[in-house]
Amino acid sequence: MTEAGLRGGTVAQRRIALRMALERRAALLAPGAANALTARIIEDCGFEVCYVTGAGIANTLLGVPDVGLVTMTELAGTVEAISEICALPLVVDIDTGFGNAVNTYRTVRVLERAGAAALQIEDQVFPKKCGHFAGKAVIPVEEMTAKIRAAVDARTDPNLLIIGRTDAAAVDGFSAALDRAAAFVEAGADVTFVEAPRTEAELAMIPARLSVPQIANMVVGGKTPLLPQAQLADMGFSLVLYANAPLQAAMRAMHDVLSALHRDGGLGAVVDRLAGFEERQRLVAKHDYDALEERYRTS
Repeated sequence: MTEAGLRGGTVAQRRIALRMALERRAALLAPGAANALTARIIEDCGFEVCYVTGAGIANTLLGVPDVGLVTMTELAGTVEAISEICALPLVVDIDTGFGNAVNTYRTVRVLERAGAAALQIEDQVFPKKCGHFAGKAVIPVEEMTAKIRAAVDARTDPNLLIIGRTDAAAVDGFSAALDRAAAFVEAGADVTFVEAPRTEAELAMIPARLSVPQIANMVVGGKTPLLPQAQLADMGFSLVLYANAPLQAAMRAMHDVLSALHRDGGLGAVVDRLAGFEERQRLVAKHDYDALEERYRTS
């Protein structure tokens, strides 16, 4: 792992590198992965952080919307698979912690062992909903701060970042959301995340009002204005999520190619939309497995 970069090294080293990078408030881009293949592509494209998206896991693994249906076990299995093959620090969405403060304590222990560099917990009532859906509700702030204290207590590596997310802007108003985020900082959150601000002015107010590193979430079709990285860095954001842009791109590509196959009975019209055979094998590191096979070949 180079001094300037976040790639490589041990999981513990990646946690330290991520903590240092977020302190620079440079709006580091974090595309979302719902599976190990997407994480490989994110790393291959040169990004330095991977966001493990709960919504993406719900959509990809289960084929359901982001309404609190993913289990902690399913999430942990996904994080383990990604951590095994991806050398980037993983920021992991743990939804509401999968229960109360005691459940949150266990969730943090499990996801820390799975390879997370940061864990994001939100203050919605369970079952939660996507941050840009209507009909959300939030738990009392005292209950959420107890979960954050439990998360901080549960980690064995002090460099595992605890991210406190609030969805209160849609429920109680933007000012109340800022107050909640400040309470999360008091409870020990290393980073906070005010979800779904509606204007550029609201976005700018978040890092101006809160002392710890902040996250912005760029959701295509969502409630928050889509601003470029440079503008978000000028505002003082530390991390910018594109949580489901890879998934949305894959969904569109699969639908277009399969529609052509169904229509034409072949792929001639869309073959240029497919990764080539060699590219596919490169992205899953087949050459590494060829080398292992050769190393352990018996006579």
